Amino acid sequence: MYGCFVTDPEDEGADLGVVFFHNAGYSTACGHGTIALVTWALETGVVPAAEPETRVVVDVPSGRLETVARVEGGRVRSVRFRNVPSFVLAEELLAEGLRADVAFGGAFYASVASPLPVEPRNVPELIRLGRAVKGSLEAQRPFVHPEEPELADVYGVVFWERVDFGPPLRQRNVTIFADGEVDRSPCGSGTSARLALLDRSGELPRGEELVHESVIGTEFRSRVVGDADVAGYAAVLTEVEGSAHRTGGHEFTLDPDDPLGEGFLLR
Repeated sequence: MYGCFVTDPEDEGADLGVVFFHNAGYSTACGHGTIALVTWALETGVVPAAEPETRVVVDVPSGRLETVARVEGGRVRSVRFRNVPSFVLAEELLAEGLRADVAFGGAFYASVASPLPVEPRNVPELIRLGRAVKGSLEAQRPFVHPEEPELADVYGVVFWERVDFGPPLRQRNVTIFADGEVDRSPCGSGTSARLALLDRSGELPRGEELVHESVIGTEFRSRVVGDADVAGYAAVLTEVEGSAHRTGGHEFTLDPDDPLGEGFLLR
């Protein structure tokens, strides 16, 4: 589970603002969360929807994202977002005997060729490895965005494997993030980090898609759409597309007589 607080946008150039949270606090980016947020905003009327496509601009902690929703029959069928510039920060690091390449896609992700098949039965061991790889990398050196120093540290470890060389290139991954959390989606910001690495290596030719599968088989379709520069680092602009579905609604209330209404913390 992943959550978000919907906020006002930074200025009139955006429709919504958002802060994402999880079991270890807050995160600077969330691709699948952005897709879900835009789907919710359009299907509930928070932002007016028009067919066949509606543009929605969202302010997230890592920057401003332009999204386009495909709308049919009043339903949002998919959402694609153009991410903040993604770039490779470090390559061929060693952690727990595994090679790790670190790239930014809204947060820093360590990409590791999975030593185990990316299947649900192997998730407990990959959680253990993900925590160990993250700890090992952060003990070796700092990982800090060169223009925004508050964007720092390894947020997630992407264990990936090739499925089909394509075209389209198809890979499967499971991302271990926060405090041992498992991303059941293909991880949108992690997909952008993977695109930066695949573009740099030449494995994904410009104009071709990466179909990124999750550990349970859901998919994002993604591609590099342009170049950018981040403080001297060669960066790429990426687009990631996926779908989301509403599962329910809930209203929280704060009773003024509730002594625990504002929460509690066990240390």
